Amino acid sequence: MEANTDQIWKLLDEVKDPEIPVLSLVDLGVITHVEQNNENVRVEMTPTFVGCPALDYMKQEVIEKLLNNGYTNVEVNISFSTPWNSDKISEKGKKALQQFGLAPPMPNSLFTDISVLEHVICPRCNTNNTELKNPFGPTLCRSIHYCHTCKEAFEQFKPIQ
Repeated sequence: MEANTDQIWKLLDEVKDPEIPVLSLVDLGVITHVEQNNENVRVEMTPTFVGCPALDYMKQEVIEKLLNNGYTNVEVNISFSTPWNSDKISEKGKKALQQFGLAPPMPNSLFTDISVLEHVICPRCNTNNTELKNPFGPTLCRSIHYCHTCKEAFEQFKPIQ
């Protein structure tokens, strides 16, 4: 992060994911580059997946946040040059997911087979006495699980490579 872009990164850390409002776009890892040249600000975003329905909304939120804070010429580019993966979620973001009731994704290095999703740690009681109920949750990036200890259903943010 360049010294002249520190303030921009701080502002972008206030822009929340529309589907998980406790998670900033910075902590989600979709903001991948910020560049400032005098009045011009260019932000690069890599969406979590190609068909993300919230992409236009997130892009507009980034533009509005910067315009409302004195930046006059803001450009947001969507890039797929380096695909997003769940390892890009910051540690702060993973804690926010857990506090929100979503099990954070495991590191991609541990995701070797779909069966490793069977017993993820419950974000409510912290046990792994869990069961994968459905690999397809309300969005493409989530799966549905059940905890046999606290008897609660919960979602996991799936590891995406």
